[in-house]
Amino acid sequence: MKAASISELKKSLANLDRDELLDACVRLAKYKVDNKELLTYLLLKSHDEQTYIREVCDEIDHEFRGVTSMPKKTIRKIIRWLDKRVRYSGDVETELELRIYFCSQFLRRRIRLGRCKVSANMYRGQLKKIESLLEKVHADLQFDYRHQMEGFEEMLPNY
Repeated sequence: MKAASISELKKSLANLDRDELLDACVRLAKYKVDNKELLTYLLLKSHDEQTYIREVCDEIDHEFRGVTSMPKKTIRKIIRWLDKRVRYSGDVETELELRIYFCSQFLRRRIRLGRCKVSANMYRGQLKKIESLLEKVHADLQFDYRHQMEGFEEMLPNY
């Protein structure tokens, strides 16, 4: 079966009554964990973005406690998880705050970038994403976020 376009789905959803729409949402949530997580964000978390950011930051802290002798796998897992949470929000400022927090935790945990080129590249990738996001926010916010990022570049080895 070929999936319908977003506009076709939107038109069909607009024609459903309240109970049919509710049934469709519940069925969608049962089908896949990602759908359930997105619905959780939309219905329960999206009204308070700062609380959502705090919860995600707490989870990042928890995940970083698992970084041991093989940090590549854990860091890659954290980044995948972070990317998913950022997509749920869709807000540039939320994404900036979460990625900056990730990088600060990366440095705070003293993960040695010089030893592992893969870890250094993952960290560098986050810095590139932050830089591209900074262009999308107001100049005053750029200044604040850049201030938070002081020292991030110094930790990168020269390959």
